[in-house]
Amino acid sequence: MTSFLGFSAIRVITVCAAFTMTAGLALAGDGTVPADQIVHALQPKPLTRGLSLAEPQIDRAAKAKEDTFLSSVRNRRTRSLSLDEREEIASIASTKPNIDLEIQFDYNSADISKTSMQAVHELGKALSNPSLRGSTFVVAGNTDGIGSDGFNQDLSERRADTIKNYLVQKFGIAGSDLVTVGYGKTKLKDAQNPADAINRRVQVVNMEAKTAQK
Repeated sequence: MTSFLGFSAIRVITVCAAFTMTAGLALAGDGTVPADQIVHALQPKPLTRGLSLAEPQIDRAAKAKEDTFLSSVRNRRTRSLSLDEREEIASIASTKPNIDLEIQFDYNSADISKTSMQAVHELGKALSNPSLRGSTFVVAGNTDGIGSDGFNQDLSERRADTIKNYLVQKFGIAGSDLVTVGYGKTKLKDAQNPADAINRRVQVVNMEAKTAQK
């Protein structure tokens, strides 16, 4: 498979850092982020053109490679993604509008915690917003650091699938617009406390935002 890890326009950073967007958001008492704030976080930011005439050409080339890669993972089963593909998704995602909603799951389970059902509902409302229509969203599952690598990888994939199924069934969002990926325990939000529930979360990123130019 052709590797896209060499994109000069993409800087590889940890997904945990890339998705940490909850700071400054007005959260409900249970930590739920309202739909309008999710929409705002996932909308593209204006792009200011540089002075170099070559710059737009580099952007177009990088965008074409991203589009080719996204097409290759669209409609794929979550567990079919290779390690390289998972890391490439993380790499591209690091440059896109994103938010970490910290959706919680029951321990050792892909069942959404009752306390997080409203958070998932708000996500569904946000992704149904006309301003986000036509984008492809990554839904990334993460576990805590307890247990084997294989068990946690499988669990994270099932958690991502749970969120996708909810969004498709409850909000009618096209399955082809949702790319699911699992990172197991490889991208802990709190590496100092691997068993903390904060690590059991789902992250969302707008992968195909149409960026406005100034």
